[in-house]
Amino acid sequence: MSGQLGEDVAKILVVDDEEVIREILADFLSMEGFYVRTAEDGSSALVELSRDRFDLVLSDLKMPNMGGLELLGAIRKHTPHVVTIIMTGFGTVETAIEAMKQGAYDYVLKPFKVEEVVHTIRRGLEKQRLQAENFRLKEALSLYKVSEAIAASLSLEQVVHTLSRAAIDEVDSDLVTVLLSDGGGSFYRRTTEVSPSFRLRREPDTLSITALSEHFAHAPALLEHADRCWRYFDDVGEDPAPQSLAVARLAARGDTIGFLCAVSYTHGKRFDEGQRKLLHATADRASAAIENARLYEDLQATFKQTIRGLASAIDKMDRYTAGHSARVAAYAQILAIKLELSDEQIEIVRQSALMHDIGKIGCVMNLNKPGKLSQQEYEIFKQHPEHGRDILQPIEFLHPLIPGVHLHHERWDGLGYPLGLKGNDVPLIARIIAVADTYDAMTSDRAYRKALAHDIAISEIERCGGSQFDPEIAHGFLGSIEEFRSEGRSLEEFPDVRETRSGLMAPRT
Repeated sequence: MSGQLGEDVAKILVVDDEEVIREILADFLSMEGFYVRTAEDGSSALVELSRDRFDLVLSDLKMPNMGGLELLGAIRKHTPHVVTIIMTGFGTVETAIEAMKQGAYDYVLKPFKVEEVVHTIRRGLEKQRLQAENFRLKEALSLYKVSEAIAASLSLEQVVHTLSRAAIDEVDSDLVTVLLSDGGGSFYRRTTEVSPSFRLRREPDTLSITALSEHFAHAPALLEHADRCWRYFDDVGEDPAPQSLAVARLAARGDTIGFLCAVSYTHGKRFDEGQRKLLHATADRASAAIENARLYEDLQATFKQTIRGLASAIDKMDRYTAGHSARVAAYAQILAIKLELSDEQIEIVRQSALMHDIGKIGCVMNLNKPGKLSQQEYEIFKQHPEHGRDILQPIEFLHPLIPGVHLHHERWDGLGYPLGLKGNDVPLIARIIAVADTYDAMTSDRAYRKALAHDIAISEIERCGGSQFDPEIAHGFLGSIEEFRSEGRSLEEFPDVRETRSGLMAPRT
């Protein structure tokens, strides 16, 4: 070992089977300010490379045990960042040129002048510096793109998917697993994604949450290979077994909220320290997005509970319509799926249907009256869509529900209320709820009549297509409800219905 190792001192490995040459080069290069180690052949050089990180290898071409070309191949495979310079005699120049074709930076001829060797080394190190700077720029760009993609969504599912794909692409991993905190001190596997270029012919190995938690209680990072990484799995399968494991901690406000785990199954493909750092940087940028998405999920859960609570309060005003809002939401959801609306639109339809009668809270009248409403009572009843709009208006996060709540009594022919809108001027959500609301009203008992049979209700909706209802929406509802019934499905599969079922009359489907 020669030279003093400073933070910016280049580390050089000299490989030659002649001790005199090794010593001369080590002395001169140390005088030039380099940190130098030596090895007597390719096999010894690989041992040194496995123990330490070098910037450049200066290797003889012909050596016993393992020559320069074979060493070059191993370096290119396992430590591609290392610059390699070949030393050779006049008789093997063609072989040295072949070495350059295989990835060597340059070659020097024996006998050489030390100054020429130093000049070639400095050029090689400058090339490495430029490559490293270029890599850092690409890394910064990649991380920026990852950050932008992750921050673009508040869906935890989408954030985790984007993070997994980014880790696969940026770290060149075969498989990525994201573990997240369950909020109770433990972790669960949120997702496992496999690289499109890799095929695992069995179930992925399960990471040991206990082993990972114990490791990160005392260490900031994890990078292990071969059998040393197996301890972090509950079970290790065969053909292939994991070859390399890199794990980065996901943290928010100082707390561990999960782990980002990259696995290589490919023989000879091991993660290096640079890839581990890149995984760590990716995890850092993703942690805040994951935490925000989880908070958003919690907010959405609270939002849904609020809507269900309000819907239940509406239904309890009239014992005959108990569970009505939940059933209308289920029918509207079935229809929205049939119409191939987006997941976001389907959810707005469902929530709007749950809230569609909230305006009845503002109607001071007897909703349990055994007969039909008087004209005066009917005029009061017709105000409930506008009451519903007024109730939701001050609550900003409920604004997407206003069109369905306010306009679900509009008609396709323009004879509805409260605005008398016609045709496509009636929002799609309101047209969907109108059909679902009418079907449930007809197939449920009321104070003034018994429930109608399903076939009668369907015939009525079919008859009113083009007048009361959008004909395409009516047709879609008929198809979706018949398909639903023919499959033997039940409204019990909808959480809104299940939560209002206890003690209520069963709907007729």
